[in-house]
Amino acid sequence: MPNIVFDASSLVGALLKEGSVPERALIVARARDVICLSAAVVDEIRSVFIRPKFHRYLAPRRTEQILDLLMAAALFVEPTETIADCRDPTDNKYLELALAAQAEAIVASDNDLLALDPWRGVRILTPAGYLASREA
Repeated sequence: MPNIVFDASSLVGALLKEGSVPERALIVARARDVICLSAAVVDEIRSVFIRPKFHRYLAPRRTEQILDLLMAAALFVEPTETIADCRDPTDNKYLELALAAQAEAIVASDNDLLALDPWRGVRILTPAGYLASREA
């Protein structure tokens, strides 16, 4: 099963709308691929999820549901190489993880990451693009 990395921005879509394309991408990845995480990526996802601007849109326990779906069967990989290829330096953590995990793809909604597709043989796909690649 291929290794896959999700960025925090793609997971916000899953968090905010049940049944959304990003949530479906996460569910498909859990079933067909290996979701890879690092400590830095988990820290960013958690910090984004607890932003006050999202609270009024969330059903009770929604944050825990998405985090459980993401992390329950995840492979934790700690990058050893520092990457500086992204125009937004805060997004390099996803590239570092993808490289260390030998990921096939990064699922992202962040334009700074999407602009790099393909990057060192790693596809960088929107959640919809990821779903289309799995349905083909």
